[in-house]
Amino acid sequence: MKKLAIGPYEFIILDLKGAKAVFSTAKGNLNFNKAEDEGRKNIKNLKKWFKLKNVGFLNQVHGCRIVMYNPEDEIKDGDGIITYSPCTAVGVFNADCVPVLIYDEREKVVAAVHSGWRGTLACIVSKAVEKLEEEYSSKPENLHICVGPHIHSCCYEVGEELMDKFKHTPFYRDKDIFKGRNLDLKKCILYQLEGKKIKRENINYLDICTACNMKFQLYSYRRDRGTGRMFSFIYLD
Repeated sequence: MKKLAIGPYEFIILDLKGAKAVFSTAKGNLNFNKAEDEGRKNIKNLKKWFKLKNVGFLNQVHGCRIVMYNPEDEIKDGDGIITYSPCTAVGVFNADCVPVLIYDEREKVVAAVHSGWRGTLACIVSKAVEKLEEEYSSKPENLHICVGPHIHSCCYEVGEELMDKFKHTPFYRDKDIFKGRNLDLKKCILYQLEGKKIKRENINYLDICTACNMKFQLYSYRRDRGTGRMFSFIYLD
């Protein structure tokens, strides 16, 4: 993991030897909220900053739809996006939810997944791995996973209704994912990856809480009661 400064802005980058996983921060008030002119401008700026041809993203709906990115299409609804085109980034917006970036080193395919509590409950990361296996012949041993900054169990207290949803879902029923009333999204994601037989040495987990870490400036929807958006993306070199 390394930091990259571009003007007043800061990005966190992981070099996956064939692909790069990038997580924006809030330093310099860099905001990727696509509902605002500034956010749309910054998305376009990524092409210049990272020498990209295209940047694919979604209208995120907290569901489980995973789509193939085509720059000729209108922006699609979904929470997972895939490409095999070089110099083309695919990414997701986040401000507490879990961004998960995936790289298949053999098939040369990359994917970005947005996993809020709804997506986590529905195991969207597992579904993304299944999509890669079904559509692109991916094998678990060739997948590299990057789990970016998100709200951690230290700051993520949830209500009884949500706790019950997880405790009565077959996948999580016997899993250790709560600390009192606090939900551990990290464990949820790692359980999904374990279930898909992803090698632990291929999982890059950035141990950074959006709500309370002191190392990076990050947006946190819960902490700030509404805020800007970060953009987590991946592209083939």
